[in-house]
Amino acid sequence: MNNALRHDMRFCPSCAAPLARVRALEDGGEKERLRCSACGWTHWNNPVPVLAAVVECSDREGRILLARNAAWSGKMFALITGFMEAGETPQEGIAREVLEETSLTVTSTRLIGVYDFQRMNQLIVAYHVVAHGEIQLSPELVDYRLMRPEEVRCWPAGTGYALADFLRSRGHEPVFMDRV
Repeated sequence: MNNALRHDMRFCPSCAAPLARVRALEDGGEKERLRCSACGWTHWNNPVPVLAAVVECSDREGRILLARNAAWSGKMFALITGFMEAGETPQEGIAREVLEETSLTVTSTRLIGVYDFQRMNQLIVAYHVVAHGEIQLSPELVDYRLMRPEEVRCWPAGTGYALADFLRSRGHEPVFMDRV
């Protein structure tokens, strides 16, 4: 199986016929796709854009907020992330996600960068946001930490690289964890 084509989809969402793996010549060369032999529907399996925020709390001495997701089995703390909604800009989307997940109001956003996260078939658009307010976590998050930039440890994947770039932009050499 082509590692780039990992998906549990087995049936066509258009006509419910079984999907089959096919190799086809497309722009850029031969690609493997899931395709319906009955109606021709194709699952393109394109990366999903995900928004991420390094949240700097302006009313907490500029500490960075890291949170732990309720769905995670480990004790990992990470950036606030989420998906864009139709009709919003990435900046509006990350401000909404921060508000929904932490109750913090974002006062400024600055693009850190765009990062490849192939393991999850995602493209991460990361921002540094300055926010304020009383932290109240949504049910999606179970805990948080407020850390000084020099205390933060980065993880060698996805949003960890965005955090490292943010730290470098602030004059801190990032320290990476051994594993995620």
